[in-house]
Amino acid sequence: MWSGQPHPDEGHPPPLEAVPVPWKSTVSCKSHRESSVAKEAQGEEGPAATQLDVSRLRSSSMEIREKGSEFLKEELHKAQKELKLKDEECERLSKVREQLERELEELTASLFEEAHKMVREANMKQAASEKQLKEARGKIDMLQAEVTALKTLVITSTPASPNRELHPQLLSPAKAGPRKGHLRHKSTSSSLCPAVCPAAGHILAPDKEGKEVDTTLFAEFQAWRESPTLDKTSPFLERVYREDVGPCLDFTMQELSALVRAAVEDNTLTIEPVASQTLPTVKVAAVKYGSTNGFRAPIDTTCALSGLSRTCRHRIRLGDSESHYYISPSSRARITAVCNFFTYIRYIQQGLVRQDAEPMFWEITRLRKEMSLAKLGFFPQEA
Repeated sequence: MWSGQPHPDEGHPPPLEAVPVPWKSTVSCKSHRESSVAKEAQGEEGPAATQLDVSRLRSSSMEIREKGSEFLKEELHKAQKELKLKDEECERLSKVREQLERELEELTASLFEEAHKMVREANMKQAASEKQLKEARGKIDMLQAEVTALKTLVITSTPASPNRELHPQLLSPAKAGPRKGHLRHKSTSSSLCPAVCPAAGHILAPDKEGKEVDTTLFAEFQAWRESPTLDKTSPFLERVYREDVGPCLDFTMQELSALVRAAVEDNTLTIEPVASQTLPTVKVAAVKYGSTNGFRAPIDTTCALSGLSRTCRHRIRLGDSESHYYISPSSRARITAVCNFFTYIRYIQQGLVRQDAEPMFWEITRLRKEMSLAKLGFFPQEA
């Protein structure tokens, strides 16, 4: 407690030296002052630490923000690059799609065009095939008619006994009737005539001659019959050419003989009976026959094959040539005998002769006999 002395300056604390303090109280005050100073120091240090923490937080957040911004920028840059690549890829794929669409359209158009073209070609081929089929059927019908006629000719007429109804040129002048100009016919023959000829209406007289099959000739014929051909290299035809065909067609005029032989082999030889008006020389009076339209008489002229002056009632034409050659009856008989042989073997080759081997062999032997007789000068007299 103070002695009641007024404070020199009211409102202000007195100086420390003026205040008498006991020791104990002084020590306590000192400690109290130190503690208060420490508290004040602590109070002053607290805001500074807080401010430091705040600044540190701010710096950390700035660093985090900067790093995040950099990271985001990098990610954005990457995303932009990827987006650009995607755009380029999309553009490329779009171009590819457009190109594929164009190619598909072109391919579709070309396929349709090709399909239409194939349909047109198929229709044209079908029309052509139908036309060819129609023509082929017509030809088949015509060939069947010709085969029927040939079979009729084969059955009803042979060179040895011809059917005069099928060959009007063989009729006598009184039965032949009037003819104009001359008649033309291919030299033909036929296969074996059966014992009874229905069209002729008579029975043929049996052959009284004795005969025996030559085994060598028959073996050659059988070998040829298995595969019939007109090739001269086969033993059968080679023998016939050497022994019969060659000598029978060996005339004095060698050049014309070779042409006649080739025409006979090719079946392009034509023998025509001629009328009196066509012959170059007339030495005797013509004998009228039938009517005033034509005359036929024994006329002497030169045979083109033998070169001899003979009575020529026929002439030959080779192939499509317009040239004609007058021939004598002997030359005609020789040519006809060879033509009969070739016609018969052609019938065999075409399958028109349906007989056993032996009858066919004997018919060929008979035709070879005719060639031999014609070569020796034997020939039937014309009616």
